[in-house]
Amino acid sequence: MIRSKKDLKRYLEQDARALGNADRKRPKLFGDDVWKFQILLRKFEYYTNMKKSHRLLRAPAYLLCRYRFKVYSLRLGFYIPANVFDEGLSIPHYGTIVINGAARVGKNCRLHEGVNIGATNGSKKAPIIGDNVFIATGAKIIGDITIADNVVIGANAVVVKSIEEEGVTYAGVPAKKISDNSSRLHLDPALFAES
Repeated sequence: MIRSKKDLKRYLEQDARALGNADRKRPKLFGDDVWKFQILLRKFEYYTNMKKSHRLLRAPAYLLCRYRFKVYSLRLGFYIPANVFDEGLSIPHYGTIVINGAARVGKNCRLHEGVNIGATNGSKKAPIIGDNVFIATGAKIIGDITIADNVVIGANAVVVKSIEEEGVTYAGVPAKKISDNSSRLHLDPALFAES
């Protein structure tokens, strides 16, 4: 969770690495809309997590950031609440993405278009997803479940049961284990250069 400017800087740098932009300081003036969205997401999280008294002092910046975040969310088709994703988020494409605010996702998640991570049957409990998880196009992860680290969720998979084994690939409807391939094949190697 982003609680300080130092945290914000770390999150922004790791997100840039995850997007393959580690060698660039900022997005292009025209284009790079997803990267701009992710920067706004992180700034919105920073302002949201501030003490209320500090946020009042920075009200104009907070309100502008919140407004721009909403505009980009609508334009790109993303519904991603604050404080769901840890550092290293990578969204490679535009397209509908819907995330429940109660979900929690670890570091270095790559999230493709058409993904839904949510609750079911009126429950307020949503998935808890580990670090280094690759979620392919159209995947649905639903319910009070957990996903282990280094897991791949295949395209159009429907995951409704916990995946407790690390470093595996799940696909299908309902999702079943199809291989022992880890997600590291699908994530930018720059994310692991320091570990």
